Amino acid sequence: MKTEITSEEIKSFLRKDAFAAFVGIELVEAGNGRATACLPLRDHHRNGLGIVHGGAVFTLADLTFAAACNSHGRIAVAIHCSISYIKAAQGDFLRAEAREVSAGPKIGAYSIRVTDGSGEIVAVFEGLAYRKKESWRP
Repeated sequence: MKTEITSEEIKSFLRKDAFAAFVGIELVEAGNGRATACLPLRDHHRNGLGIVHGGAVFTLADLTFAAACNSHGRIAVAIHCSISYIKAAQGDFLRAEAREVSAGPKIGAYSIRVTDGSGEIVAVFEGLAYRKKESWRP
């Protein structure tokens, strides 16, 4: 099995995530337990109050989490995640940055910060991933 995984390989793998594509998320870069993704905000990302829907924020954080935890080449799936919403988003886009906190052979822990167009933290997402033996790489 190859050891180095490129950002382009991870992007190609996650293009299969039809829901993230439908929402409009762009994976900017990923690799070595880290990932960054952006979501340009549109009217359909807003809730009945006119603010960004929590589900849109969660989906962005979740896709970024998936990119980071799958960046080692083995299939990794979420076994637990939580999100804390800090403030309503301002501006016309959201950005999520994931970093690996712990990379055990079976369990990985990740922290994802979601910021808005003004650079303010909108949400903090914490996730645990279970690494399967199988690789997602062809």
